[in-house]
Amino acid sequence: MSDVRVAGAGLTAFGHSPERTSRDLFAEATIAAFEDADVPRADVDALLYGNFMGELSEHQGHHGPLMAEAAGVQAPATRYESACASSGTAVRDAVMRIRNGEDDVVLVGGAERMTNLGTAGATEALAIAADDLWEVRAGMTFPGAYALMAQAYFDEYGGEHEDLAHVAMKNHENALTNEKAQYQSAIEIEDVLEAPPVSEPLGLYDSCPISDGAAAAVLVSEDYAEEHGLDAPVSISGTGQGGDRMALHDREYLARSPAAREAGAEAYADAGVDAADVDVAEVHDCFTIAEVLALEALDLEPVGEGISAARDGRTTADGETPINLSGGLKAKGHPVGATGVSQIAELADLLAGDHPNSEFVSDATTGVAHNAGGTVASATVHVLEVDR
Repeated sequence: MSDVRVAGAGLTAFGHSPERTSRDLFAEATIAAFEDADVPRADVDALLYGNFMGELSEHQGHHGPLMAEAAGVQAPATRYESACASSGTAVRDAVMRIRNGEDDVVLVGGAERMTNLGTAGATEALAIAADDLWEVRAGMTFPGAYALMAQAYFDEYGGEHEDLAHVAMKNHENALTNEKAQYQSAIEIEDVLEAPPVSEPLGLYDSCPISDGAAAAVLVSEDYAEEHGLDAPVSISGTGQGGDRMALHDREYLARSPAAREAGAEAYADAGVDAADVDVAEVHDCFTIAEVLALEALDLEPVGEGISAARDGRTTADGETPINLSGGLKAKGHPVGATGVSQIAELADLLAGDHPNSEFVSDATTGVAHNAGGTVASATVHVLEVDR
């Protein structure tokens, strides 16, 4: 199998851009990715593109060829939809295509246009990632679902809202130097605790924002990188995917994420590493409790102890294992279809020393990207390693 190298990546700023179409956003991200990669568009063998709600936000389906045109590539193009894990799933397939020798160069990316729908419209659109028959029609929203998961965690393992507030404060702090982040502003514990409630015990600052944005990465085989003299020190050495029942009431656990645990175990085994080798991670913190569940699913924290990780400083920028140095979904933003690839882009820059927060992981060799769909009914995990 061929090693898979990250030749280059590009992001738009994440934030409020209701007038911009997803094809416009993706075009910008791909321009940056190709400039970073120094790979000609003519060499692209395939485009794998993640998007969740294009039919609802733009009345647009059949995204693959549309985004290939926006990117300026002549190659077969496929759209992936797995809720918030859409582009993480695209990354996984891109890795497998390159490994098996089918492709040498894959453009992988994603985009989402959300803010044009407004808060109520975006909330309704996001809800289709839940079980419509048994959850959505009963009034379930994702803030409500994650609130149930947070309360279940508190009931089973302990913890309180202030513990989650430290997750939010940490990730806002990390985003201060990220020019692509939606929120480049610090918050204090009191801001989180005093914010308007969204769904108890979660408040406004426990929730990621509604975002527009796009991300793209050029992945290449190791042979291609060597033949073309590319500066591509970061590889995707492990990939994994897991699943769980769609509706919360059908699950064995509310306070655990079996899909993420399955994906993480597969990715670690694929890369030949374990959780103790991980130096830095970007995890899917759509709500503050989601970061806690991700840490435990990835074995970065023991079950029941992830709740104290941010509060005790284990996951802060200068902690044992920095988590979400990009600002995470919480502060960087969450344009759903772009998130998985944006995590790969952020991690690659962190490991290569090209990120504003690389100073905190200057000796790091191994990173993990965790991308989750819905209430983690689907999940992908990727291991990235850098040549030192």
